[in-house]
Amino acid sequence: MTGQTIIRDQFRFWKSIEVRWGDMDAQGHVNNAVYFTYCESARVELLRRIGFKGKQAGLTEGPALVSASCDYKRQVLYPATLEIGLRVEKIGQRSFKIVYGIFFQGAQELVASAASINAWMDYVEERSVPLPAQIRSALAEFQ
Repeated sequence: MTGQTIIRDQFRFWKSIEVRWGDMDAQGHVNNAVYFTYCESARVELLRRIGFKGKQAGLTEGPALVSASCDYKRQVLYPATLEIGLRVEKIGQRSFKIVYGIFFQGAQELVASAASINAWMDYVEERSVPLPAQIRSALAEFQ
């Protein structure tokens, strides 16, 4: 993410997030760890949009977060509404990388940029497995 310019036009999937009072820390701004929760909400919403039902539907395979990073650009204070843009940057044999842009609602200025790598896992065997063709195809629509 470092060195890359992140702009709104790079994203095709969006999730709106209302900042909660409890998201703030002792410094009076949104706590750094909460940004990962915002990205998780966007990632889960994307997976639902492409038809993934998850363990709750009895599936034994699905995504698992392997790594996550975030670069902070501006403070966020309550009250605020954020828009999390998401794009799939890379689709591998067993994993995919997502890049996130976090913006104030309706604004062009970047609040934070983040990335995650997600492996496709066999939950029973606890090992990565190849991405199913239908998941690969659905993710490709958000590249």
